[in-house]
Amino acid sequence: MWGIKRVISSLVISSSILLASGHGSTHWGYTGHTAPEYWGDLSHNFFMCKEGKNQSPIDISFDEIVRTQHLELIDFAYKTAATEVINNGHSIQVNVEDGSYIEVDDKRFYLKQFHFHSPSENTIEGKSFPLEAHFVHVSDDGELAVVALLFEEGRMNPTLKKIWSAMPHRAGDEEELELSSNYIRILLPRDKRYYRFSGSLTTPPCSEGVRWFVFKEYAQLSDYQLEQFTSTMGIDNNRPVQPLNARKVLR
Repeated sequence: MWGIKRVISSLVISSSILLASGHGSTHWGYTGHTAPEYWGDLSHNFFMCKEGKNQSPIDISFDEIVRTQHLELIDFAYKTAATEVINNGHSIQVNVEDGSYIEVDDKRFYLKQFHFHSPSENTIEGKSFPLEAHFVHVSDDGELAVVALLFEEGRMNPTLKKIWSAMPHRAGDEEELELSSNYIRILLPRDKRYYRFSGSLTTPPCSEGVRWFVFKEYAQLSDYQLEQFTSTMGIDNNRPVQPLNARKVLR
């Protein structure tokens, strides 16, 4: 790996970052005997995938939402470019240069990469979406925050157009990407209100304690852009929704 972004490139698969090495030796996937329902049995390191009580993704049901007048807006400071896009076999991942971050809970979380799932992992009132992006952030003390953006089919998305034009079609391949910070910022919705809950990685080892923020406003992509992604991946790369258990979703 080449510095922190290369470490992340090999270890971050889905909703967040596997900061410890060693999990990559156990093969997991989305189909067959390595599908999500078997992750907890593939390795003792993956036990949380089966035993965890605060797992992600979830269905965001309005019946389970706790309204609060003090849910702070996230301060987005995305000011660095992306220089490479990777097909890691589980997702298409865009690595971002150091220097971009969000601030929430009086803590700064640095953007390391963002990647995509189709269909969406999180759902709203049981509704699945054709695509979901996860923006993965890490604080200096190793805490994790994921900002999720759901997509509806509609207009061509200019940021996805630039990413897809460089998207590697074979697992393990990577390509150079010239994606300015402006293109990353315009991928975000104008209305940055969100749903919040405590969750986990959505891939092995399914570690918990991840801050999740799901934008209420959706982005758009065209039918052709969706077909480009799904044909490249060749599989549905989403973990099914997990029980909410005792958690509440904040809005």
